[in-house]
Amino acid sequence: MTYKGMIEKVLTNIEQVMIGKRDIAELSVVALLAGGHVLLEDVPGVGKTMMVKALARSIGADFKRIQFTPDLLPSDVLGVSIYNPKEMEFEFRPGPIMGNIVLADEINRTSPKTQSALLEGMEESSVTIDGETMRLPQPFFVMATQNPIEYEGTYPLPEAQLDRFLFKLKMGYPTKREESEILSRAEKSVPLDKLDTVISLYDLKELQRAVTTVTVDETIKSYIVDCASETRNHPYVYLGVSPRGSLALMKACQAFALMNGRTYVTPDDVQYLSPFVFGHRMILRPEAKYEGISTKEIVDRILTKVRVPVNKVGLK
Repeated sequence: MTYKGMIEKVLTNIEQVMIGKRDIAELSVVALLAGGHVLLEDVPGVGKTMMVKALARSIGADFKRIQFTPDLLPSDVLGVSIYNPKEMEFEFRPGPIMGNIVLADEINRTSPKTQSALLEGMEESSVTIDGETMRLPQPFFVMATQNPIEYEGTYPLPEAQLDRFLFKLKMGYPTKREESEILSRAEKSVPLDKLDTVISLYDLKELQRAVTTVTVDETIKSYIVDCASETRNHPYVYLGVSPRGSLALMKACQAFALMNGRTYVTPDDVQYLSPFVFGHRMILRPEAKYEGISTKEIVDRILTKVRVPVNKVGLK
């Protein structure tokens, strides 16, 4: 089976429980293939948790869930050493971060100290506990959910934490037809219970290796850098996209190209993915917020301003 075929099997499987969210499913799989992480932000009840569970079940991954609450401690995330009087020694009991796919549910409902417990794992694929560095299972993928900041009892994520996420996505409400279909499917049973594993972890690792073989022409790299540079010079932007953001966009474009059956990245890939990669990495000036200008609008303006290169690889 081709790489595109394997990815399509995963997406089709997810669509059995996630109706009308094909774009979110695609971006979630792109992040997984690129070795990144996803932040899903939206109001409660639109299917954020269901998306993560469906993705984990589709690839047969070890799924862990962390329900973030105001009293959650870093040790509740990472794990803790407990003294065993029978063996007369300390035993380490791993926390829920020790999984392949980790759902960090309502991450903005806990304190920044506990939020930061995920940082090392998301960036380094390892955690330090009691002075000892422990590698996390591979593949390792965090999909965090959060409610909008204006809701009571939430803590905004620090910029350093936001920068660790490849994408920040919004689910949105379903249409009336889609919502009716959701009710029909759930009338007799829970759709997630019937979901099968369609590819293995070995297949997923092979897909992740294949992503690194996707060609990124020098003109495409320059295009990405030019777009990132424009965010740093934009009058409405206080803090622009860092080089880590440029690298994240390139990796996402490689994964997106593989999903579409291509061995090379096109300018269209850059244009489509830029708002999802750049938006949460930019801090706007007060005047932008006062005028109601969003990060997406700024990214869209930058994309119309920066010269689009001719994709030499695609023309071969």
